[in-house]
Amino acid sequence: MILASLSIVAGLALLVWSADRFVDGAAGTARHFGIAPLIIGMVIVGFGTSAPEMLVSALASFQGNPGIALGNAYGSNITNIALILGITALISPIAVHSQVIRKELPILTLVTALAAWQLMDHRLSRLDGFVLIGVFALLMIWTVTQSKGTKQDALASDVETTLANPPPLRTSVIRMVIGLVLLIASSRMLVWGAVEIAHELGVSDLIIGLTIVAIGTSLPELASSVVAARKNEHDIALGNIIGSNLFNTLAVVGIAGSISPLDVEPAVMTRDIPVMAALTLSLFVMGFGFRGRNGRINRAEGALLLLSFVGYTTWLILVASGVVGQ
Repeated sequence: MILASLSIVAGLALLVWSADRFVDGAAGTARHFGIAPLIIGMVIVGFGTSAPEMLVSALASFQGNPGIALGNAYGSNITNIALILGITALISPIAVHSQVIRKELPILTLVTALAAWQLMDHRLSRLDGFVLIGVFALLMIWTVTQSKGTKQDALASDVETTLANPPPLRTSVIRMVIGLVLLIASSRMLVWGAVEIAHELGVSDLIIGLTIVAIGTSLPELASSVVAARKNEHDIALGNIIGSNLFNTLAVVGIAGSISPLDVEPAVMTRDIPVMAALTLSLFVMGFGFRGRNGRINRAEGALLLLSFVGYTTWLILVASGVVGQ
C-alpha cells in the first residue's frame, strides 16, 4: 500500500513535469518548421497536455483495466471544465474572442453526444474505437483547413506572442524526446499504483480512474490554464480545455477501445456521462455567446463550476465508502 501510494505520487509529479517538457519541445520544434501559431495552439499544445491521459488510458486498456481507461478520460473532461475552468474563471473572468474556439464548442457538444450513444450497450468495441479515431482525424483535417482562412485570430496571436523566441531546434527536439520517454515511464508508475490501491481498498477501478488518476493527469491543463489566465490570455486558457476534452473523448477513448474492447459499468451511463454532458452543455452556453456578443465565463459561473466539481467528487467518495449506491 505504501509503495503503491509512493508510485502514484512520484508518477503524477513526473507526469506533470514530463508533459510540460514535451509541450515546450513540441511547440518549439513546430515553430522552427514554420507551423502556424493557431495549429500549434490547438493541435500540438492540445495533444501535449492530453498526452498523460492518452498514455495512461492506453496502458490501462492493454492491461485489462477498463475502469481506469474510461474513468481517466471522462473524469479528466469533468475535471477540466468544473475544476480547472472554475479556478481559472475565479482568477480572471474568461472572455472568448477566438472565432475558432467558438466553432469548436458546438463540435465538442456533438462529440459528447456521440460518446454517450456509443456506450448505450455498456460496451466500447474496437469498431467504436476506430470510429472515434476516424472522427478525430477528420476534425484535425478540418481544423487545419479552417485555420488557413483565419486571419488575426485571438488564439493565434496569443500563441505567437508566447512562442516569439523559441529555444534552438536541437534543444526543442531533446526536450520533446525526453518528455515523451518520461511520460511513458510515469504512466506505468501511475497505473500500477492506482490498480494496487483500488484492490487494497476494495474500490472499483472506475472510481480510482475518475478521481485520483483523472485529477492527476489533468494537472498539465490546470497549470497552463492558470498561467494563461494570470496573463489575460483567455483564449489559450479555454482553448486548452476544449482541445483537451476533444482529444480525451475521441483519441484517448478511441485508442483505448481499439487496443482492447472495454466493458462499461452501468454507473458510467447513469452518473458520469450525464455529468460530463451537462458540464459540456453549460460550457457551450457560457462560451459561445449569442446576439453577436463574445462568450464570457464570469466569476460567479466559475464558482458554480467549482461547486459542481466538489459535489460530484463528494458523490464519488460516498459511493466508494458504501454510504450511497452508484
